[in-house]
Amino acid sequence: MGRHEHGRAARGARGTLLRPAGRRSAAWVPVAAALFAIGWGANQFVSLLVAYRERSGLSVATVDALVGVYALGLIPALLVTGPVSDRHGRAPVLRVALLVSLAATLVLLLRGLPALYLGRFLAGVASGAAFAAGTAWVKELSGAPFDPLAPEGSGARRAATALTAGFGLGPVVAGLVAQWAPAPLLAAYLPHLAVVLAVLVPLWRAPETVADAGPETGSLWSRMRVPSVADPRFRRQVAPVAPWVFGVATVAMAVLPGLVRSATAGWTVAFSALAAGVTLGTGVAVQPRARRLAAADPGRAAALGLTAAVAGMLCAATAAALTSPVLVVVAAGVLGSAYGLGLVAGLVETQRIAPPRELAGLTAVYYALTYVGFAAPVVLAGLSLLAPYAVLLSALAVAAAATLALTRRAGARPPAGRSATAS
Repeated sequence: MGRHEHGRAARGARGTLLRPAGRRSAAWVPVAAALFAIGWGANQFVSLLVAYRERSGLSVATVDALVGVYALGLIPALLVTGPVSDRHGRAPVLRVALLVSLAATLVLLLRGLPALYLGRFLAGVASGAAFAAGTAWVKELSGAPFDPLAPEGSGARRAATALTAGFGLGPVVAGLVAQWAPAPLLAAYLPHLAVVLAVLVPLWRAPETVADAGPETGSLWSRMRVPSVADPRFRRQVAPVAPWVFGVATVAMAVLPGLVRSATAGWTVAFSALAAGVTLGTGVAVQPRARRLAAADPGRAAALGLTAAVAGMLCAATAAALTSPVLVVVAAGVLGSAYGLGLVAGLVETQRIAPPRELAGLTAVYYALTYVGFAAPVVLAGLSLLAPYAVLLSALAVAAAATLALTRRAGARPPAGRSATAS
């Protein structure tokens, strides 16, 4: 039996009945809801950075390390569980990821620095396990035989919207609770627990799309290998843009609010939540348009995203120079649009390039590259010893413009060979 069944009913290795072709369903919704919940848990910490500095006495270096330990859990989990879900199924990977996300928040409720490190690490593991497998699962449930009438690129857009909504609402709700609720650094995590519990049962009922390929054979390296990474379109057009996806978002959410703290005294946590909400709310708002652009020409959508990155970084540099909260909000909106355009364009092109047996594996590589952008706050903090933030943010605008020129030139080249077809 083939691992992906299209056009007829099929029963997966775990007895899940795949829906016959020709019927429209919302089978993708519980999977997208799980991505939303895990994205919420991943990002709820962002708007609490200022609160931990002010109320728990944590140093800037410690808070930056807590941001970094998330990536230490995320990237290995991405690269391992993506290929695992291609071979053994999406459902077991995403179910475990949702439970780990729940456990991460429970650990954060324990407080204390060791609990913070462990909770952030577990949140990274949950995110890494979920993003590739969940995105691939939504993509498969957004086409035949489950949803044959869905336009091209719907799976990428649905997954990106779910993640971005979780990324956005998590820090907004956590930040507002932390600003005004009693026991703020405990109460801020409670909404995420409710969200995860609401998603658990529907996720367990979502249909599997990949039949188990059976016992593992070969070396670990051969099982984790994703040959489609070598596709020229991925190397020349997708990979160079990927770090900008979360690079622009983290600058808007984690860097800019701290640069205007002197002008937001008394509501710094709420302002951090506002910046995060504007960034990711704009990211969600542009994604339907981004899906249509990417379906027609992913290169154009990515180019628009990089153009927005240039404009947003220039606005951010001005905000830093003038210590202007208003310009921070404007920059957050522009950088949010860059994030939304870049994420959808990258996912659509990645899903076109990846053959069915490597869909989650190549998606995992793409997400791992996007998370390189999470290093931006730490890198900027180190370089700020040498130059002011206004200069550093201007330099990022120049770097984004250079990436735009590079990828447009690469897109004009004829392909070096026939690419793997998308599923």
